[in-house]
Amino acid sequence: MNDNTPPHSNDESASQPQKPVTITSPDDTPLPRILKLLETGSIGDERGRLRWSSNYTFLVSVCDDEYKTLAIYKPQRGERPLWDFPDGTLCYREQAAFEVSETLGWCIVPATILREGPRGLGSIQLYIQHNPDVTYFNLGDSFIPQLQRIAAFDYVTNNADRKGGHCLLEKSGKLWGIDHGLCFHIAPKLRTVIWDFAGKPLPESIRLDVERLGQILDEDSSEFCLKLSQLISQREIDAVRKRITRLVGSGTFPDPGHGPSYPWPPV
Repeated sequence: MNDNTPPHSNDESASQPQKPVTITSPDDTPLPRILKLLETGSIGDERGRLRWSSNYTFLVSVCDDEYKTLAIYKPQRGERPLWDFPDGTLCYREQAAFEVSETLGWCIVPATILREGPRGLGSIQLYIQHNPDVTYFNLGDSFIPQLQRIAAFDYVTNNADRKGGHCLLEKSGKLWGIDHGLCFHIAPKLRTVIWDFAGKPLPESIRLDVERLGQILDEDSSEFCLKLSQLISQREIDAVRKRITRLVGSGTFPDPGHGPSYPWPPV
């Protein structure tokens, strides 16, 4: 017998396919890999519909050979018609908000893509494990820097629906913003519960980031501009430019406008 012959092993795990790793936090996996999973992974059975949503919203599983996760699926055909937003555009606005968040470098919006799903085209967004009992309304002062970025982001994107429950607290202490289907209208539509900083000076880091976003937006051939042009209209992109110019020029957080300034319900 050859002494170099490996002993027979009864461990059958070596021949078994490795189970996909569950993503429980965005910090677990590089963003490009999360996006690839959302774009190309197999969408499993719907775990249920989120009943409190105005539009049809489903919790689904997404899996490939390496990773699996939960995600929020918002099909285009489940969008409720609105008088002020074009029909069938809310899922596009969800991804546009993600692209703005990433280009700012603020990582406010969880990874979001557009793709075909069980109920047709829709947005797929990484589900954030969070404490549902914590909303904007019971966050302490330690969250002020994160809330200031969200407030500036909501002005730039013209968010018409920043409710208290749209701020999710991950176990790491990071705040995430969700539900951005009602963004990017050409008319002033900012409705938010975050008015704590109205009229106060923008932190210099926020002003510089927003100014840089405007510079990138002025480069029509940039990857960011090309992506945005596929998601929202040219008039809406021009309106983003104008809001950036106003925000950087004023150097202060916006004040409430003349119309409704708070979403309803606020939670």
